[in-house]
Amino acid sequence: MSPVDRRRVVALDKQRVWHPYTEMSRYRADVDPLVIVSAAGSRLRDADDREYLDANGSWWTCALGHNHPRLVAALQQQAAVLSHTALAGIAHENASELADALCAVAPDGLEHVFFSDNGSTAVEVAMKLALQYWAQNGRPQRTRFVSLADAFHGETVGVTALGGVEVFRAPFAPVLLDCAHLPSPGDPDVSVERAVEALAGELEAHGDTVAAVVLEPMVQGAAGMRTYDAEYLRRARQLCDRHDTFLVCDEVFTGYGRTGPMWASQHAGVRPDVMCTAKGFTGGMLPMAATLATERIFEGFLGAPERAFYYGHTFCGNPLGAAVAREVLRVYAEEHILERAKPKAEAIAEAFGAMRELPGVARSRALGMVGALDLAGDGGYLADAGWRVYAEARERGAYLRPLGSVVYVTPALTIPGDDLDALLAIVRDSVEAATS
Repeated sequence: MSPVDRRRVVALDKQRVWHPYTEMSRYRADVDPLVIVSAAGSRLRDADDREYLDANGSWWTCALGHNHPRLVAALQQQAAVLSHTALAGIAHENASELADALCAVAPDGLEHVFFSDNGSTAVEVAMKLALQYWAQNGRPQRTRFVSLADAFHGETVGVTALGGVEVFRAPFAPVLLDCAHLPSPGDPDVSVERAVEALAGELEAHGDTVAAVVLEPMVQGAAGMRTYDAEYLRRARQLCDRHDTFLVCDEVFTGYGRTGPMWASQHAGVRPDVMCTAKGFTGGMLPMAATLATERIFEGFLGAPERAFYYGHTFCGNPLGAAVAREVLRVYAEEHILERAKPKAEAIAEAFGAMRELPGVARSRALGMVGALDLAGDGGYLADAGWRVYAEARERGAYLRPLGSVVYVTPALTIPGDDLDALLAIVRDSVEAATS
């Protein structure tokens, strides 16, 4: 394999590539990007042959690390047999077996699986299922949604309505579906009781117009890794039952053991009516997602051609993605991923608890394989403070992408102990250097 011409890659990148979440004039003028050429385990390697510990699992996807050999083998084997076929009037082994395996590990009562291609569309599927269900089952006035302040559920126009991070939502506000954004129990200034009271009040006043309550269970990711008490989820389930509306758990980020159990909703012993999964679903190998629903919702689409769910994706149930996703579930079971992650979660909690005492740190928190701290001073997604920590960490050999003033880690659940110790030390050193 010939070496990568770094200068050519960067020149073409700045000429042609439009980057996500990036003001491009500043990027072109000031940013010297990493040029990644390979990855393995918890490490990225760049064109200068330098390694970086991947602190966020490449946007929270590589729960089993990069290029897990069993996932690579599953992909190679499937590619030699069947790379793609439509799922319209066609069944294939990997989609069928994957759906069955997902239902087996999902919370009880989630019996049917709709495949799509990323987390945003998994939540979009959930929204469309809820809207169409009520429209053709006697309650067409149920067209509104409820989510939390500072929520993030994806990027398509439908799910943008659910989002409470204003910088993502504001440009599209005039065309979005109606959604109430309620006080979040993840906000350090909002108690669980106040958040529950807000949800109870909303459903008491407007429950007959609500199609679904959509939550990121236990952790609001893009809001700044805001964690909250499981009691809120339990009470939300009770309120949705009382008002006979659907509870959707967006487990795109929180699923696959990120918070400890396989699904974050399990902290509260809660079964959602709809559950969305992506990211760790294929271990970061391929873009694929799934939306799981109860028998009640599935039956609401039966009986006549016009009641069908007329929605789909070209790569719905793609054999490559399905083969890899099946192997991911096998790896979790056979390599005891959740059990082996527990001491690593404890190390993250201990390290971030200690960093709470550093000058320049306002607060910290940890849950499972998530550790986060807030830097003192101006907050919000556009704050610069976290980027100073990013620059220090890059020099020390870690890719540590902040959320504004929030510095966090979401490493692979399989990160070796030595690598985790090194990463946590880099985070501490970088925070100290950036805030001194």
